[in-house]
Amino acid sequence: VQLQAFGGGLVQAGDSLRLSCSVSLPGFSSWGFGWFRQGPGKEREFVAAATWGYNSTHYSDSVKGRFTVSRDNAKKTVDLQMNNLKPEDTAVYYCAAWDPTSRSPDTSPYDSAGTYGRWGQGTEVTVSS
Repeated sequence: VQLQAFGGGLVQAGDSLRLSCSVSLPGFSSWGFGWFRQGPGKEREFVAAATWGYNSTHYSDSVKGRFTVSRDNAKKTVDLQMNNLKPEDTAVYYCAAWDPTSRSPDTSPYDSAGTYGRWGQGTEVTVSS
């Protein structure tokens, strides 16, 4: 398994949860990573990305200020810290990897699922009101 996400669970509104994605791809530091989610009856949507260089983290408007994405090149993990969770955050969360040699950062949007060529299995997050 190249990407494995875990840390999901059932929480109440206002709680925090930390998701982690363990990555076994070669050359970890050269990859970009994203978190996407798919809620019940909804399409998959972008949540956050950790790419490269200055200003290397990106968020959807719906999670900005509440979620924080981080990567640990030594541990080969990509985490998503989720604070002040809301019922609308309920979804299956997926981590994904972006190979910049296959999808140029100059032409590939970080918030598009098509940019990411490798996907892990999802981890379910349920937020009760």
